[in-house]
Amino acid sequence: MRRFAIPTVFVALLAGVAGFSTPSRAETGQVGVIFTKGGFIVGVGGGEGVLVLRGKRYPFTVSGMSVGFTIGASTTKLVGRAINLRGPASIEGSYAVAGAGGAVAAGAGGVQLQNGNGVILQLSGPKVGAEVSAAVGGVTIRLK
Repeated sequence: MRRFAIPTVFVALLAGVAGFSTPSRAETGQVGVIFTKGGFIVGVGGGEGVLVLRGKRYPFTVSGMSVGFTIGASTTKLVGRAINLRGPASIEGSYAVAGAGGAVAAGAGGVQLQNGNGVILQLSGPKVGAEVSAAVGGVTIRLK
Protein backbone atom coordinates (compact mmCIF):
# COMPACT_ATOMS: atom_id res chain seq x y z
CA MET A 1 0.00 0.00 0.00
CA ARG A 2 2.80 2.37 0.89
CA ARG A 3 4.47 1.61 -2.45
CA PHE A 4 1.54 3.21 -4.34
CA ALA A 5 1.13 6.21 -2.02
CA ILE A 6 4.36 8.04 -2.97
CA PRO A 7 3.88 7.87 -6.77
CA THR A 8 0.22 8.89 -6.37
CA VAL A 9 1.18 11.93 -4.27
CA PHE A 10 3.91 12.84 -6.80
CA VAL A 11 1.49 12.64 -9.75
CA ALA A 12 -1.08 14.69 -7.85
CA LEU A 13 1.51 17.39 -7.12
CA LEU A 14 2.57 17.53 -10.78
CA ALA A 15 -1.02 17.81 -11.91
CA GLY A 16 -1.60 20.64 -9.44
CA VAL A 17 1.45 22.59 -10.59
CA ALA A 18 0.52 22.08 -14.25
CA GLY A 19 -2.99 23.31 -13.54
CA PHE A 20 -1.80 26.57 -11.95
CA SER A 21 0.86 27.49 -14.49
CA THR A 22 -0.28 29.62 -17.40
CA PRO A 23 1.51 29.53 -20.73
CA SER A 24 3.29 32.72 -21.78
CA ARG A 25 1.52 33.99 -24.88
CA ALA A 26 2.97 36.32 -27.45
CA GLU A 27 0.78 39.25 -28.39
CA THR A 28 0.36 41.42 -31.47
CA GLY A 29 0.15 45.21 -31.28
CA GLN A 30 -0.41 48.02 -33.75
CA VAL A 31 2.48 50.36 -34.58
CA GLY A 32 2.73 53.77 -36.23
CA VAL A 33 6.09 55.45 -36.96
CA ILE A 34 7.23 58.67 -38.61
CA PHE A 35 10.90 58.40 -39.62
CA THR A 36 13.01 61.09 -41.32
CA LYS A 37 16.30 60.16 -42.96
CA GLY A 38 18.92 62.05 -44.90
CA GLY A 39 22.53 61.90 -45.92
CA PHE A 40 25.24 61.40 -48.47
CA ILE A 41 27.01 58.00 -48.22
CA VAL A 42 26.12 57.77 -44.51
CA GLY A 43 22.42 58.19 -43.79
CA VAL A 44 21.20 59.27 -40.37
CA GLY A 45 17.60 59.35 -39.25
CA GLY A 46 15.23 59.49 -36.37
CA GLY A 47 11.62 59.72 -35.47
CA GLU A 48 8.82 58.81 -33.14
CA GLY A 49 6.18 56.17 -32.96
CA VAL A 50 3.40 54.66 -30.90
CA LEU A 51 2.72 51.04 -29.96
CA VAL A 52 -0.93 50.24 -29.19
CA LEU A 53 -1.20 47.10 -27.08
CA ARG A 54 -4.24 45.94 -25.09
CA GLY A 55 -5.89 49.31 -25.71
CA LYS A 56 -3.01 51.34 -24.20
CA ARG A 57 -0.64 53.65 -26.08
CA TYR A 58 3.13 53.38 -25.55
CA PRO A 59 5.10 56.19 -27.26
CA PHE A 60 8.67 55.48 -28.36
CA THR A 61 11.61 57.07 -30.16
CA VAL A 62 13.39 55.62 -33.19
CA SER A 63 16.98 56.36 -34.21
CA GLY A 64 19.08 54.82 -36.92
CA MET A 65 21.97 54.97 -39.30
CA SER A 66 22.86 53.37 -42.61
CA VAL A 67 26.16 53.02 -44.43
CA GLY A 68 26.31 52.59 -48.19
CA PHE A 69 24.88 54.44 -51.15
CA THR A 70 22.51 57.08 -49.76
CA ILE A 71 21.74 60.43 -51.38
CA GLY A 72 18.98 62.84 -50.37
CA ALA A 73 16.36 63.01 -47.66
CA SER A 74 12.96 61.43 -47.07
CA THR A 75 10.23 61.13 -44.48
CA THR A 76 8.42 57.82 -44.17
CA LYS A 77 5.11 57.35 -42.36
CA LEU A 78 4.84 53.66 -41.54
CA VAL A 79 2.01 51.69 -39.99
CA GLY A 80 1.72 48.01 -39.29
CA ARG A 81 1.99 45.30 -36.69
CA ALA A 82 4.39 44.30 -33.93
CA ILE A 83 4.30 40.51 -33.60
CA ASN A 84 5.67 38.32 -30.79
CA LEU A 85 5.38 40.94 -28.06
CA ARG A 86 5.86 39.76 -24.47
CA GLY A 87 4.68 43.09 -23.09
CA PRO A 88 5.34 46.66 -24.25
CA ALA A 89 9.02 46.71 -23.18
CA SER A 90 9.89 43.87 -25.57
CA ILE A 91 9.58 46.29 -28.52
CA GLU A 92 12.75 48.02 -27.32
CA GLY A 93 16.09 47.12 -28.84
CA SER A 94 18.10 47.17 -32.03
CA TYR A 95 16.59 46.04 -35.31
CA ALA A 96 18.79 45.01 -38.21
CA VAL A 97 17.88 46.42 -41.61
CA ALA A 98 19.29 45.44 -45.00
CA GLY A 99 17.69 46.48 -48.24
CA ALA A 100 17.35 48.91 -51.11
CA GLY A 101 14.68 51.44 -51.80
CA GLY A 102 14.00 54.90 -53.04
CA ALA A 103 11.55 57.75 -53.32
CA VAL A 104 11.33 60.73 -55.62
CA ALA A 105 8.61 63.21 -54.59
CA ALA A 106 6.41 60.43 -53.23
CA GLY A 107 6.57 56.67 -53.17
CA ALA A 108 5.87 53.68 -51.00
CA GLY A 109 8.07 51.83 -48.56
CA GLY A 110 7.75 48.60 -46.67
CA VAL A 111 9.98 46.76 -44.26
CA GLN A 112 10.07 43.77 -41.94
CA LEU A 113 12.46 44.01 -38.98
CA GLN A 114 13.31 41.79 -36.02
CA ASN A 115 15.01 42.58 -32.73
CA GLY A 116 16.88 40.40 -30.24
CA ASN A 117 13.68 39.84 -28.23
CA GLY A 118 12.09 38.09 -31.22
CA VAL A 119 9.69 40.97 -31.90
CA ILE A 120 8.91 41.34 -35.61
CA LEU A 121 7.77 44.67 -37.03
CA GLN A 122 5.84 44.50 -40.31
CA LEU A 123 5.51 48.09 -41.52
CA SER A 124 4.53 49.85 -44.73
CA GLY A 125 3.62 53.34 -45.82
CA PRO A 126 4.34 56.30 -48.07
CA LYS A 127 7.74 57.94 -48.47
CA VAL A 128 7.93 61.67 -49.23
CA GLY A 129 11.12 63.42 -50.38
CA ALA A 130 13.98 62.76 -52.77
CA GLU A 131 16.18 59.93 -51.58
CA VAL A 132 17.79 56.93 -53.21
CA SER A 133 19.53 54.30 -51.13
CA ALA A 134 21.15 50.90 -51.27
CA ALA A 135 22.45 50.67 -47.75
CA VAL A 136 22.83 48.41 -44.76
CA GLY A 137 21.92 49.80 -41.38
CA GLY A 138 19.80 49.45 -38.33
CA VAL A 139 17.35 51.23 -36.08
CA THR A 140 16.98 51.36 -32.32
CA ILE A 141 13.65 51.73 -30.52
CA ARG A 142 13.33 53.04 -26.94
CA LEU A 143 10.11 53.58 -25.00
CA LYS A 144 9.63 57.14 -23.72
